[in-house]
This record gives sequence, structure tokens and C-alpha cells, in this order.
Amino acid sequence: MSLFVEKDSVVRKIWGKSDTVLFIFAGAAAEFALNKAVDWLYFTGKLPSDPLGRLFSTVGYARKIVFSSKEDAHKAIDTLRQVHTAVEQNRGTTIPDWAYRDVLFMLIHYSIAAYELLEKKLSEEEKAAVYNVFYRVGTGMGLKELPQNYTEWLPVREAHLIENLQHSSYTNDLFKQYKKHLGVVRYNILLESQKALVPQQVKTLLPFNRVHWLSPVISVYKISRYVKMDKIVKELLLPPEYKAQINELDIVLS
Repeated sequence: MSLFVEKDSVVRKIWGKSDTVLFIFAGAAAEFALNKAVDWLYFTGKLPSDPLGRLFSTVGYARKIVFSSKEDAHKAIDTLRQVHTAVEQNRGTTIPDWAYRDVLFMLIHYSIAAYELLEKKLSEEEKAAVYNVFYRVGTGMGLKELPQNYTEWLPVREAHLIENLQHSSYTNDLFKQYKKHLGVVRYNILLESQKALVPQQVKTLLPFNRVHWLSPVISVYKISRYVKMDKIVKELLLPPEYKAQINELDIVLS
């Protein structure tokens, strides 16, 4: 069976651990809220009404792609495109191609940033491998104007951050929803996680204060993994109704 992502790829290591995946979406949650096309996420009402449920739904698609055969991964990509096409038809207009690219770029950036925060620095070769996987996802969805490689992508990513992000009423509402669904303590942990992951342009546009206490917490968390306490920590970080979904994020790599 031919795999979409080879077994020894760093991408499988990144997406096979629940803590890394949760940090990927912590960072993406901040950038999503600033995107000029975020109104599309409000059209269906799913994101503001259940941001955590939306997270796990998106994770399901990503895992299906990363850990499947080429055939099954392409089926998942086709399904993802069909879902968005249906939304476009219901609204009577199309999602801008740059908005699709922005989402893809988030997955690339936060895959790298989350792994480096929790594990270790990636080599340029490993970063290129991350890019190549999501480049294939993008081309499978029919996206245009994608840079050919990681090196070419870096300046394009910076340009997207400058051109396609803005602080809007949607930004304020989404952060209110995050706080509502997470509670005050978990919400503040989310903010600290985002500060450690997001690019400078995102920090500039969001009302982040300069207090940053996540680093020592990460150190304690890394220790908890060695003594098999990390599942308890993760369950404390998200509401109890999501316990099953959290446990399902860990994949035994072989």
C-alpha cells in the first residue's frame, strides 16, 4: 500500500501526538480570527457556535490525509473540497483562492512552530518535508499560485500575513466565543499558547499583553510526559466533554 505520507516522515510525528495537534490549532485559532475571509466561517455558524467541535472536525480531516494511503487521502481531499463547494453554492459566491491558501499556510506554519515548541528544532530538510506534504494537499484541492518549495514559500507567507489579516468585529466575537467555551482559566492558557506560536504580524494585530509565563509550564509538561501524567494535564486543559476526542488524537506510529 502506497502511503500519502511516508512512515518515517516528520509530518507523521507532528500529527501523531495530541499535544502537538492541540497547539497547532491554538495558533491557528488566533490567525483564523484575523483573516479577512473569516466571515465565511460565520456563514454556516459552526465555528462561533462550537469552536472546539470545529477544531476536532478539522483534525479529523487532517489525520485522515496524513495517515492514509494515497488513494484514501485523495478521497478525503476531494470530500473537503466538495464540502466547501457546497457552502459556496449556498452563499452564491466563491471563497477567494487566497483564503484557501491562507488556511494551508497556517497548517504549514503551526505544524512547524508547535513541534519546535514542544519537541525540538526542525532542520531545513524537515521543514521542507512539512511544506511538501501540504503542497500536495493544496494541489489536490486545486489551489493555484502555490510556491514550489519551502524556500519560495517563506516570503509568500509573509506577504499573506500583511495583506490578508485585519482586526475586525469577527476577531472580537471569536475570542469571546473561545472564552465562553473554554472558561477563564483555559482561555488564558490558550492566549499564552498563542503568544508562543503566532508570527509577529498576528501579535501586532491582537491585543496580547507582554506577560508570558508559558515557557516554565511547557517545561513542567514535558516532564509530565515522562512520568505518564500528560493525559491528565491535557484533560485539564479542555472541557471534560472532549475527553474522548483528546485521547483519539494520539496515534501509535509504526
